[in-house]
Amino acid sequence: MSAVGSIMTNTGALQALNAIAQTSNITSSLQNQLASGLSINSPADNPAGYITAQGFTSQLNGLSQATSNANQAVSLLQTAQGAIGQQIGIAQQLNSIAVQAANGTQTPAEAQSLQTLAGQLTSQISTISKQTQFNNINLLDGTFNGVQFQVGANEGQTTTLTIGSTDASKIGMWHSSALATTYKGTNGSAKDGAFGSGAVTVATTGAAFAAGSATITGANGGTQKVASTAGESAASLASAINTLSNQGGVQAQAYTKATFKLTAGSSNQQYSFSIQAAKGSAAGSAIGTKQTIVASSAAGVVSEINSQTSTSGITAALDKNGNLVLTQAAGQNINITGVSSGSLTQVKADGTAVAGVTLSSTNAAGVIQGQVQLQSSGAFSVSNGSAIGVKGNSGLADLADINVSNTDGANAAINVVKYALAALNNAGGNLGAVQQGLTANINNMNTSSQNITTALGVVQDANIPQVSTQLTQQEIKAQSGVAALKSSTQLQQAYLSLLP
Repeated sequence: MSAVGSIMTNTGALQALNAIAQTSNITSSLQNQLASGLSINSPADNPAGYITAQGFTSQLNGLSQATSNANQAVSLLQTAQGAIGQQIGIAQQLNSIAVQAANGTQTPAEAQSLQTLAGQLTSQISTISKQTQFNNINLLDGTFNGVQFQVGANEGQTTTLTIGSTDASKIGMWHSSALATTYKGTNGSAKDGAFGSGAVTVATTGAAFAAGSATITGANGGTQKVASTAGESAASLASAINTLSNQGGVQAQAYTKATFKLTAGSSNQQYSFSIQAAKGSAAGSAIGTKQTIVASSAAGVVSEINSQTSTSGITAALDKNGNLVLTQAAGQNINITGVSSGSLTQVKADGTAVAGVTLSSTNAAGVIQGQVQLQSSGAFSVSNGSAIGVKGNSGLADLADINVSNTDGANAAINVVKYALAALNNAGGNLGAVQQGLTANINNMNTSSQNITTALGVVQDANIPQVSTQLTQQEIKAQSGVAALKSSTQLQQAYLSLLP
């Protein structure tokens, strides 16, 4: 309290001024809230709330950018999927061409025209692979490997994507090749994935398959463990592998084929032997009835065997050298027994004889075991492949090298195109799965952003009706303060009247 009668210190005026200053600060803050719509315009307004609001703001900014990133990734995936869809359409055309060419009704000129068209289509598949880009980034040429998408607001919230090459030279049928340690026929070209001839077991000659277990590891990392027995047919072994194909993604196809040079009996110039298909070496495994062949010519042998093809599944033909070609397309064993006149000597593709494989009155029986070829749309490996007569690593019969200008090539092309289509479909399916995941993530981020925005509003948004009421109160207080200040000077003025 100031001294009574003092004109130097006006406590009432000072109090009025202090009140006016406080009211002015509050009024200014309230006016800022009305102008900005925010209750926190600086750290001084609410330090704890300011920190919380900045955290929410940072998270919202991150979510906003992550959503944009994910949407860009979806656009990239859609670009890749669209291109793969075009490749699938072209591969479907190739499949139709291969099936048409395999019919064998075309003239050589027509077959060559089909091959020319197939070459143009495979080139187009490769062109799409090389030219498909997103923001100048190649997508389908095999260089899009381990690319990271930041699809969250925080570190580590990423998705990594790899897209394999869809070039025609990189897709097709991954297949096994036959072992070369013992003769099991020519291995066939790595380009067409052809089967070789079956192994003929005579007396002590080893069987095509060993008793044991092989493990097939597919491109997906899954494994198929297959047990085999020495005398079983390629068909039974292939069936066992195919039963497990859902684990490693590797399928098997069986085929039995062997070529023989025929030599007629020296005394009667005839051929005499029996032939029958069988599921294996065990008793009771025979298929159909046994045929006894008695013929005076190679053509007669062929005719007699083919007369029972509907029941045995065995077909016969003569190659360009006049050799007998026996085939069991399902991969069953072909048993040759009772050779009493003439002889059958197995020959390789080049016409040379296979040492020690001659069926005659001395060695009157033999079994032709087929080959199993493993097939997949992706690379695979085989451990202990000798048990099933295949090498350990797969090779690629690629789409770019299909040849439909002849029936054999067209037959091989059908399989190659089938697995190329599977590879393209798998690639498209994987991209679709990633897109679904990204779309779900985008929806989740949008929901999170909405909820965090609401939380941020609770922390920093101004309550406009409340602020307006408070501002009116402060304006009234300011007016009252000015009136009090004016009133506080009247007593000092009265003291001045006492001066002489």
